[in-house]
Amino acid sequence: MNLLIDTMPTSLEIDGKEYEINTDFRTCVNIMLAFEDTELTNIEKQTVMLVNLYKEVPENGYLAAEKAIWFLNGGKEDQQESNENSKTHRYYSFGKDASFIVAAFKQTHGIDLLDTQYMHWWKFMALFMDLGQETTFTNLVALRKRVKTGKATKEERSAASDMGDVFDLPDFINLSIEEMEKERDFMNKVKLGRAKRKQQEKK
Repeated sequence: MNLLIDTMPTSLEIDGKEYEINTDFRTCVNIMLAFEDTELTNIEKQTVMLVNLYKEVPENGYLAAEKAIWFLNGGKEDQQESNENSKTHRYYSFGKDASFIVAAFKQTHGIDLLDTQYMHWWKFMALFMDLGQETTFTNLVALRKRVKTGKATKEERSAASDMGDVFDLPDFINLSIEEMEKERDFMNKVKLGRAKRKQQEKK
């Protein structure tokens, strides 16, 4: 996908049918917030993704989720599949860093996200990945990366410690589409087993 010559998608093809999607950055940020939420199960996170992204949720949930992740990744293949270790370091959060991100967009691109009526997710991500080095957000992300990769100086580690909750971001476990589908199948079997037991108890 090349943003310079290709049209940004407004629908995704599932089993030969085009399904219209909600492409505004706010919708996609809400999905990202769900994936950041440690209180939600992976099935719940996947459900939030499908319900929010698709205007009509496809029957083929597996393919719909696969396509959704492709879209959220900006048209790139799911990078989780190539990771041997699915545990991923987090360097930013759309929830915790929201105010810094808004300020960085204004400072770097002159865009006030709070007044923006609509912006395609892919455009948002292109601008997001090019936020200026002088912004608080970019410097905070860089510091988190140095600390988590063990490259921070003693002074930087001390500064990070002084920031407390502003700096801290717990790591999370990414699951591939196949793993999420297995979890869903497992939970469906559990529910089916419970239903059968209740029927037997009634008899």
